[in-house]
Amino acid sequence: MRIVYKLTLYIAPLALAMILAACGGKDATLEEQARNSNDATLYDNAQRQMKIGGYDRAIAMLEQLELYFPFSEYTRRARLDLIYAYYKVGNTESAIDAANEFIRENPTHPNVDYAYYLRGLIYFERDTNALEKLFSVDLSQRPPANAERSLSYFAQLVQSYPESEYAPDAKQRIVHLRERLAQFNIHVARYYFDRRAWIAAASRARSVVEEYPDTNEVREALQIMARAYRKLDMEDLALDAERVLLENNLAVESKKKKRRRLFWRNKEVSPERPAS
Repeated sequence: MRIVYKLTLYIAPLALAMILAACGGKDATLEEQARNSNDATLYDNAQRQMKIGGYDRAIAMLEQLELYFPFSEYTRRARLDLIYAYYKVGNTESAIDAANEFIRENPTHPNVDYAYYLRGLIYFERDTNALEKLFSVDLSQRPPANAERSLSYFAQLVQSYPESEYAPDAKQRIVHLRERLAQFNIHVARYYFDRRAWIAAASRARSVVEEYPDTNEVREALQIMARAYRKLDMEDLALDAERVLLENNLAVESKKKKRRRLFWRNKEVSPERPAS
C-alpha cells in the first residue's frame, strides 16, 4: 500500500502537468494561427466550426479575431456569431453580455434585431432547465425574474422591429410568458387569501386583471377578488368583480362558438388543389 501511495504522489502531478501542457499547446497553436492568418481566413474557419457544432473552438477563433482584428468588418459580423456560440455552449452570462454590448455599440446594424431576439431567448430558456421541461414542472410558484426580462426583450424586438423575421416567434413566446406571469400572480393571490390577508389577495388578483387581461387566469383572479372583497365587507366591489366575471365568461363562450362555426365552415368548403 505504501508503494502505491508513493506512486500516486509522483504520477498525479505528472498527469496534471501533461494535461495542462496539452491544453496550453492547443491554445498556443490557435493563437499562433490567429497571428499568422488574416481576418477573412480566421472568420471562415470559425464559420466552419459553427456549422459542424464545434462551438467551443469557434468561440476561441472568434475571440482571437476580435483580439487581433478589432476594427475589421469580419469582427463586426463575428460578434453576432459569438452571442450564438456562447448560447449554444450554455455560457449564458457571456452571451447576454455580448448581446448587450452589440446592441449598445451597433444600434443601426441591419441585424441588430437578431441580438434582441437572442437576448430574449436566453432569458426565456433560463426560466426552465431541461429536466423541468422533460417532467413538465409547474413553474407558477417560482419567482419569474427571468420570464419578466425575456418578456421585456421580446416586446422591445416586436415594437422596434415589427417586420423582423424573428418577430412572429417572439410574439408566440410573449403569449406564453404573459400566461406564466399571470399564473405566478394568481399563486401569490391564493397564498395571501389562504392566510386571510384579504387586501393583499384582492390587490394581487386585480393586477392580473389589469396587466394580463388576455390570459386564462383572469377568471380565477376575478373570483379571488370577489371572495376577498366580501370578506372585507366591501359588497359593492365584490358585486362589481362578479359582474365583470360574468361578462368575461360570456365573452369566452362567444369566442368558442365563433371558432366552432369557423371550423365547420372551413370543413364544408374544400380548398382548391394547387396547379401542378
